[in-house]
Amino acid sequence: MAETTHISWADATFNPWIGCTKVSPACDGCYAEHLMANRHKRVVWGGERDRTSPGNWRGPVKWNRDAVAAGTRPFVFCSSLADVFDNQVDPSWRVDLFALIRATPSLVWLLLTKRPGMIEKLAAEAGGLPPNASLGATFCNQEEWDRDSGKLRAAGANLDALFTFGSFEPLLGRIVFRDWTPDWVITGGETDQGAHKARSTPPDWFRGLRDQSVAAGSAYHHKQNGEWFEGSKVGKARAGRELDGEIHDARPALRR
Repeated sequence: MAETTHISWADATFNPWIGCTKVSPACDGCYAEHLMANRHKRVVWGGERDRTSPGNWRGPVKWNRDAVAAGTRPFVFCSSLADVFDNQVDPSWRVDLFALIRATPSLVWLLLTKRPGMIEKLAAEAGGLPPNASLGATFCNQEEWDRDSGKLRAAGANLDALFTFGSFEPLLGRIVFRDWTPDWVITGGETDQGAHKARSTPPDWFRGLRDQSVAAGSAYHHKQNGEWFEGSKVGKARAGRELDGEIHDARPALRR
C-alpha cells in the first residue's frame, strides 16, 4: 500500500486486500500477521480478508502515469500483506485486480504466492493473466521446492507470464533446483516478528542458490541475511545484505 518500499527487489508495494491463512513453515513468523493482526488489529489472521480503500486502488494508476512520463517500468510487489491466489478471497476482487494490472501496462507486477497450485485456476476465473504480470512462489525448503516448483513452472509457461521468480525467504533449508530454475531467484533470512524469533540460515544455503542461479543464467537477488550472520545472532541491521562481501541486486530482463 505504498508508492515506495524498503523491499530491495521492488520499487513499490500494492495490497488490494489484507489478510491470509498460514500454509507453510515460512508463515510461522509472518510479518504481515504481526503488523496487521497483532499490532494494528486490522484483521483476524486466517479468518478475515479486508479489501483496501478506493483511494489505495487509485495509486497504481498514478504510478503508471509517472512511469510513462519517465520512460521507466517500475516493479510493483502485490501483495505484501495477503496472497493474490488465496482461494478464500472474493473472486470479484481478483477480477478487479487483474483489470487494474491491465490498465497499468508500464508497471511490472510481481504476483507472489504460497499457493502456486491455485494460479492457473484462479487466473482463468479472473479473465486470464495480464501480459505485464510475472508469477512467483515462496519456497523455504527442499520439500516445498520438490512439491510446488513444477506448478509454478507450468503456470508461467501456460499463462505466458512476463517471467517467473522464486522467493526463498525465509530460507529454512538447503535447496537443490535439479531440473529447472526460475528466471529470478530472491533469497533472504528470517527476522524477529513479535514473539516469533528468527531462525538462522547458514550462508552456505544462500551460496548454493546463488551459484545455481548463475549456472542457469538466472538473475540473483539477495535481500538480507536476517537476524543472523555466520552463526551468531547480531540483528538485522548488523547482518546486512552482503553475501561474501558483495551486494546482489540483479533483476530479470524483460522480454516485452
